[in-house]
Amino acid sequence: MKKNKTETPSPTSDFVVAGVGAPSVEQQSKIKEIEKSIIKTYRHPIWQPFCAGVNEYNLIESGDKIAVCISGGKDSMLMAKCFQELKKHGKVSFELEFVVMDPGYVGNNRQRIHDNLQVLGIPAKIFTSDIFDITSTVGGSPCYLCARMRRGNLYAFAKSLGCNKIALGHHFDDVVETILMGQMYNGQIQTMMPKLKATNFEGMQLIRPMYLIEERAIVNWVKLNNLSFIRCGCPLSEDCTDPKVSKRSEVKALLVSLLAVNPLVKKNIFRSVYNINLDAVIGYKQGGKEHSFLDNYDTVKACQD
Repeated sequence: MKKNKTETPSPTSDFVVAGVGAPSVEQQSKIKEIEKSIIKTYRHPIWQPFCAGVNEYNLIESGDKIAVCISGGKDSMLMAKCFQELKKHGKVSFELEFVVMDPGYVGNNRQRIHDNLQVLGIPAKIFTSDIFDITSTVGGSPCYLCARMRRGNLYAFAKSLGCNKIALGHHFDDVVETILMGQMYNGQIQTMMPKLKATNFEGMQLIRPMYLIEERAIVNWVKLNNLSFIRCGCPLSEDCTDPKVSKRSEVKALLVSLLAVNPLVKKNIFRSVYNINLDAVIGYKQGGKEHSFLDNYDTVKACQD
């Protein structure tokens, strides 16, 4: 059976390199200011949470070769800069590949990514897939399929470069929103994990080093440095931030209203997946097997209601 080319990404020879041109004196100064803003100005809201996430969840180990996946948005671009700083100042020896996948961007989105890589001083390999062409034909909401295809292409391309991990730019707010979305729309309690073993790519892992960084800090960092990134490159949606279009944006809007009442609501939602009391849940899954509180109800001691 003929394979779709989205299942078999371009080989390592089929990519373009961006962000490697010799920067001018003015560009070098800009890059230094951007880097200084990460480790100095935003040390507490960005740099320290980045390092804390890496250390707490053991995301980077000696000898790792990590494909830093850049979508072109603010989160992944900042992640790439944080990795550069960690490479310079960290104690663990590891290698980096900065990777951009063009899933079929329209308009000037690809050129904007090129330009931002140059502005930020990030050397990246850009490869192309036809994901947007395929997802545009499936009908309904193609977001889940698109995300899976993107990840598969990134895993495969990263592995072809000799990487053992891919890094994605999901931040603290993404994690909290995922917890709420699971409860509200899927009737389940689960979250976006800080790292995962790949099921279809042996020896590969996915890591999320931005896990503890709040989105508002990223937005403020972008404004401070007068940067501008693509927001949503999907050709099927005019605005991915519209709650009427995106369930995630709907949950984001809900959180804004809840924060107005309780400023700790995001942190409490996040902590809830650290504090699951299995003695007080009706059922749970582990290793693909379902468990019920009735399984050993007759053998457990009485507890206070």
